[in-house]
Amino acid sequence: MIKLGVNSVLFGGYDFPTAAKYTAMAGYDGIEVSAIKGMCEHLELDRWREQAHEIRKAAQDNGLELLSMEEAALDEERLLKAFEAAAEIGIPVVNIGPGGKSDVEEDFERQTDLMARMVERAAEFGVTLCCKAHVGACIYNTPTTLRAMEKIQHPAFGIDMDPSHIYRAGEEPAEALRQVLHRTKHIHIRDCKGRGPSPGAPQDQACGRGDIDLMAYCRVMVEGGYDGPVCLEIIGANQLELPQVAIIAAESYGYLNACLKALGAR
Repeated sequence: MIKLGVNSVLFGGYDFPTAAKYTAMAGYDGIEVSAIKGMCEHLELDRWREQAHEIRKAAQDNGLELLSMEEAALDEERLLKAFEAAAEIGIPVVNIGPGGKSDVEEDFERQTDLMARMVERAAEFGVTLCCKAHVGACIYNTPTTLRAMEKIQHPAFGIDMDPSHIYRAGEEPAEALRQVLHRTKHIHIRDCKGRGPSPGAPQDQACGRGDIDLMAYCRVMVEGGYDGPVCLEIIGANQLELPQVAIIAAESYGYLNACLKALGAR
């Protein structure tokens, strides 16, 4: 069964126990822990040992699986802390963005070289490192994703396939997913209105409110046998009141769960 989760960045204005409580109330199977410096650090990597028990307890108290962690930055020092924390807490996947700038070959080579080194370190901790295409970064669409996949063959490396970034790169996410699904080990999911560059207001990122054909995307997931986490990632919600945030989570769960049930995957 495909497991649905929420990246706790959606609850960036609240503490992690609150994020876990409302994620569970909305019906999700698990949660992704946000460790995104400058945006939402429910897990502060510089003092993760002090927080490890709270993270595990909040998940256990609410019947949630710890599906993944988003560290975001391709930074060697922070990633080593993220791998150590993930291994200790019981988080199997660490997600990052690629960094660099689009269509700058030196950036692509530098960033993928570093990624390849960090995948080796992830494997030492028994953790999978996943990277997603990101608007404006050196990996930003399917061709650059395929180049990275070809270069980094290590089994501890996976693609984190986010349809909103691919959609904003001018592609159709369902077709793009078909090309990379065999190496996809995590999915960040949200909707968006228009081709960007921003994904739009938090409420417009709720699944089903935007322009992405997420049903077609889910169909490719199911038909391709994907069985990894699918985590809702909504950014920009830090200033929203808790009921607004909970509505976004619940609405997105209802949409995704209905899609996957119709496809026989839930």
